[in-house]
Amino acid sequence: MSLVLCATRGGEGSIPTQEKAIDLAKEKGLTLAFLYVADSSFLNKTAAAVVIDVDEELMNMGEFLLTMAVERAAEKGVKAESVIRSGVIRDVLPEVSRELGATMIVLGRPAGESSRFQESEFEKFRDWLQNETDATVVVHEEPMES
Repeated sequence: MSLVLCATRGGEGSIPTQEKAIDLAKEKGLTLAFLYVADSSFLNKTAAAVVIDVDEELMNMGEFLLTMAVERAAEKGVKAESVIRSGVIRDVLPEVSRELGATMIVLGRPAGESSRFQESEFEKFRDWLQNETDATVVVHEEPMES
């Protein structure tokens, strides 16, 4: 199955990348899948019960955020689905891409100190991901604010 896969954290900052993925899916006549990865690895030294609770909350939040993304796609006539997984994006993204048969992966460029990636790391990850999945990786560039 050919499709566009959009990895997203959800929230306001992710909407432009989601919109780019919707536009590409519509332009190419492909189905779209939004991927949200609930990553609680920052709690790796915390009690297991807390990690399970946080993981469940992250999954619930992801479900809500992706529901809105799928609705925006539907408003533009694009069939979309949501995929929610638990883990680390670097591991989960290529796995889901292969599982769904993605021919294109859309990523937003990391911004700010809250990003998991530094710029040079991100470029290496993008290249590795494209090699690993054989999908075209499109990086959505945010327009510079004036």
